[in-house]
Amino acid sequence: MNPPAPPPTLLHALTGHAVFGRLPAAERERLAAQFALQAFVSDDVIAAPGTLPERLALVVAGRVTLHDTMHDVDVAAMPGDLFGAGAAPRSGAMAWSATADGDATVAFLPAAELEAWCAGHPLLGFFLAAPAVDGDAARGADPHLNLMSTPVRALLKRPPVTLPPTTPIREAAQLMRDQRVSSVLLVERDHLFGLVTDRDLRNRALAAGVDPQAPVLEIATVAPLAIDVSRPAFDALLLMARHNIHHVPVLDGQRVVGMITATDVTEQHSTSAVYLVGDIHKQSTVEGLVAAAAKVKTLQRSLAAAQASAYTTGHIVTAITDALTVRLLQLAEAKLGPPPVDYAWVAAGSQARSEQTARSDQDNCMVLDDRYDEAVHGAYFEALANIVNDGLNACGYVYCPGEMMAKTAQWRQPQRRWREYFHRWTDEPEPKALMLTCVFFDLRCIHGRAELLDDLRRDVLQHTQGNRIFLAYMVGNALTHRPPIGLFRGISVIRSGEHRGTVDLKHSGIVPIVDLARVYALAGGHEAVNTHDRLLVAGESREISDDSARDLRDAFEFLGTLRIRHQSRQIAAGVEPDNYLRLEELSNFERDQLKDAFGVVQTLQNVLAQRYRI
Repeated sequence: MNPPAPPPTLLHALTGHAVFGRLPAAERERLAAQFALQAFVSDDVIAAPGTLPERLALVVAGRVTLHDTMHDVDVAAMPGDLFGAGAAPRSGAMAWSATADGDATVAFLPAAELEAWCAGHPLLGFFLAAPAVDGDAARGADPHLNLMSTPVRALLKRPPVTLPPTTPIREAAQLMRDQRVSSVLLVERDHLFGLVTDRDLRNRALAAGVDPQAPVLEIATVAPLAIDVSRPAFDALLLMARHNIHHVPVLDGQRVVGMITATDVTEQHSTSAVYLVGDIHKQSTVEGLVAAAAKVKTLQRSLAAAQASAYTTGHIVTAITDALTVRLLQLAEAKLGPPPVDYAWVAAGSQARSEQTARSDQDNCMVLDDRYDEAVHGAYFEALANIVNDGLNACGYVYCPGEMMAKTAQWRQPQRRWREYFHRWTDEPEPKALMLTCVFFDLRCIHGRAELLDDLRRDVLQHTQGNRIFLAYMVGNALTHRPPIGLFRGISVIRSGEHRGTVDLKHSGIVPIVDLARVYALAGGHEAVNTHDRLLVAGESREISDDSARDLRDAFEFLGTLRIRHQSRQIAAGVEPDNYLRLEELSNFERDQLKDAFGVVQTLQNVLAQRYRI
């Protein structure tokens, strides 16, 4: 099927452009079909700080103001001007933003597409810089990495707009109109009471027929989720994505200092994490959720094109899985009625560790309140689990081959039974028990009463800390996954079968580091679940040296990045993503790094084996 014909205005703009006008007419038409045309009105945010390198932008009509937030400098972009990926500004691009100066039309080309065009058309490469793909330059162009190093404080654009909780609704609406804000904070004596958005005014006040003179607190979100001013901006993005919120108050201690919105931390496009989660929570059918979940591969590819770190990508992709899970639970409860006893829906494995990629199966379980009675409550929770597990499978998170899912009765139990499970596994660590611990010692509550899991986790960590016999068995189990380093320190590839000639990045590199980090966490009694965070804590608590912890974190990040790039190339080619990498995909430099990463893992495995005399 041929792509739709590009709008005449865009094709005209490309034809008359100093760079794109040099392409043959047929190629120019093909390029125009890959641009996305978007109209803006005055003061619309076209690119938030940190997002400029994600896309190449061509001003088709109107005027755009580029603003350097670091040096407080404005530059006007007129029709025919380019900005963003591969174009101006070439340095410090993360500090620039773009807004419409009156009505404007802008055409966008994703950075990954620009890279492909520059590679295939030397003429374009002469005038445009293809987005960096390696090294420090690439890291500087990654908006999500930028959010990791940027404090929330840097995103604040104005003092907070506040009102006392007793203010009439009409006055609140008038203030929001006059201040041109979409939300207002309810504050009294420097204490945050609530948050009111324009959506609250529409849905909770106007549509509900509430008296405009009633106190605004009546339509507010009371005790809203907030973030400290010193936290990384990336934490704000995850908070929004996981809880489907677009406004987050910012606190300095207990004092309200501002407000950030979704547009402050990410662009408004269909595959941005915050907006994708918002789309998920609007769905009322499994079919709608399946359509939303299909965008995850595009999201991962976009993150890879922006050179997002594996740590960042894992958290963002996992946030989408969390949102799908929560929405399925909400739909299930709407169908079945409220749960008869409290429960915690718990993710296990890579979802619990926030380390998912576009290719993931599902591992989950349910921890039920000890008031649970199988005869009375069993049918409800079986139906709930089936709805969610079947829905996740339809969304592309395939059933766990080992049936470690909540729909399996064994993994849908009251807290007291889970406590018995963990104690038996640690006291009698036979092979199956060790396999189960590798799944169920990585747990995170997704929905429901989190205390049910928190209490269980504390009990388990007290039972494993210093338990050298159990830890020795765990180390022995971890050593079943060895890096593929050959006799002469070369990388050994798979010799036969479907994946002959490849390296299994997951089981030969990533899983061994996950296993090491889990042992460190259990030995030290640490509650961290994410592998990077576990290694960080292990170094700080002297479970291993700081240097060894840093080496393992770097190796884990490198291997994860290789996997994400490999899968993104497969997605772009229309191939189902996997974990099997051919060494020919790597440069000589990357092969040396891969060998070094495997060597780090092998060395730390040997150290742990000696410590526990395996």
